[in-house]
Amino acid sequence: MSNENSWRRMWLEWRSFVIFAACLIFFRAAIADWNVVPSGSMKPTILEGDRILVDRLAFDAKLPLTDISLMHLGDPQRGDIVIFSSPKDGIRLVKRLIGLPGDVVALQDNHLYINGQEAGYQPASPAEMAHLDWKPRPNQEVLDETIGNVRHPIIVGRDNSYPFRSFGPVRVPQGHYLMLGDNRDNSADSRFFGFVPRALLIGRSDKVIASLDSDHYYLPRTDRFLHRLP
Repeated sequence: MSNENSWRRMWLEWRSFVIFAACLIFFRAAIADWNVVPSGSMKPTILEGDRILVDRLAFDAKLPLTDISLMHLGDPQRGDIVIFSSPKDGIRLVKRLIGLPGDVVALQDNHLYINGQEAGYQPASPAEMAHLDWKPRPNQEVLDETIGNVRHPIIVGRDNSYPFRSFGPVRVPQGHYLMLGDNRDNSADSRFFGFVPRALLIGRSDKVIASLDSDHYYLPRTDRFLHRLP
């Protein structure tokens, strides 16, 4: 049998799988993806082991596997949970978008000020604490933070030992965004790597697809399946 016939027969046998794999790669690279969260920088909103849905068409249609934008589809909003490539080392990160282009942002003792207006803060209610899938340590406090129309929980330390509890005010450059983790005293975010260019934004997430608990033999957290993110 000739080599040509061998390759033809192999293609006929495997073409369905190859086409399926190519479509899956294209789908994940251009339309929708999932992201495994390895750290606690977004606690209590997102836990280690969560698999979050990534809408890759939330902001731009990009050439698959690149940062080249083919079409502008929408603008990020303050309070969005955004997936992006770190401007420092290219690692994929998940943070909350705090500052839009042109905003003046300051953080004073873990209280945000955006364009001179303080974000709203209040302790999480007992009912909210009871529904958390994670419990804070004694030196931590869970607060409800309201920025614009978005209300979400954050974690802050009860002491002043963390050196990055305050910064600014800083103005966000055009075409850039300021990102912070919801776990304010345990997050490598814009306080460390600076503003994030729009070209590095990958997508937006508002849902946990599935979750595995690494502290308990990777058992599924079924109550977090299809859990909506605030």
